[in-house]
Formats: sequence, C-alpha cells, structure tokens
Amino acid sequence: MANLSSASRASIEEYWNSFLATLPSDSPYREKKYVAEGFGDYPKLADELGALVVSGIKTGTCSALWEWQAEGNPIPEVGLISIVLNGTGEPICIIETTEVTQRRFNEVNEDFAHSEGEGDLSLQYWRDAHTTYFSRVLPKIGREFSEDMPLVCERFQVIHK
Repeated sequence: MANLSSASRASIEEYWNSFLATLPSDSPYREKKYVAEGFGDYPKLADELGALVVSGIKTGTCSALWEWQAEGNPIPEVGLISIVLNGTGEPICIIETTEVTQRRFNEVNEDFAHSEGEGDLSLQYWRDAHTTYFSRVLPKIGREFSEDMPLVCERFQVIHK
C-alpha cells in the first residue's frame, strides 16, 4: 500500500470497514490484518484480472519466489486477507487465501492454470502468458525467466464484494 495516494488509502479503509459492518461482533475477521494490492504489473492488467476475481472465474494466482525474496516480504500463508484493487487503486473485492504451494514453473498443471482464469483456461495459454509476464518483470530484480524457476502458487476465495 506504500505507493497509494491518501485518498486511495482512505477508500481502502472505508471498504474494509464496510466489510466488517456485515459481520457479527465476534467475527474473527475483526482481528485480522489485510494487504491491499492489484493483480499484474500495470493498470489495465489489474482491471482485467480483478474483474476475473470478482466474477469468480479467477481463483488462483502465482508469483515468482524471487520477487518475494527481492522485496523482503514474507510468502503468503493460508488465511491471508487481501483487498483486491483495480487499475486506479480502488477496492473491488476482498479475498482470503485458501492454499499456498511452491512449485517450479514447469510443474504447474492444467488444474492450477485453469484456476488462474485467464484466456481459454488452458495450460498452454497459462504458460505463454506467464512466460511473457515473467520475462517482463523479472529483469527489474536482476533475474531472468526460466522453465524451472520457483513459483509461489496461491488459491483464494472471494469473501466480500
């Protein structure tokens, strides 16, 4: 959330509070922290992927383990709450991580590729799109795409929209 404007941060906090207002006073979500971020690396992609999440088509995502290491951030864990942002930094839904696995790029299977909800939902589409994506973003952290690069694969469910 560091790169967000104060208006966006206020909008995110307001969205979180509107979610909490729908819950009983003893809900465990009241004690949870959240992250707020969009999917992808540019606004149009955040809009496209965010729409897939809101519609329930996208229930999985992956990132390069190297990105987490370069940023010094902990790897996501089951139970992580994320407010999904669109391309302008506005909240569009809240998701909860339900599964986290690490696997190599070339170990991603058809089932996980389908959960990403992109293109024709095939493994081949996933491979092509993610080869392009990782080839674009990894040089920024001094890495290059490879077939055996480690990924952090997450599955999630929408808990509020």
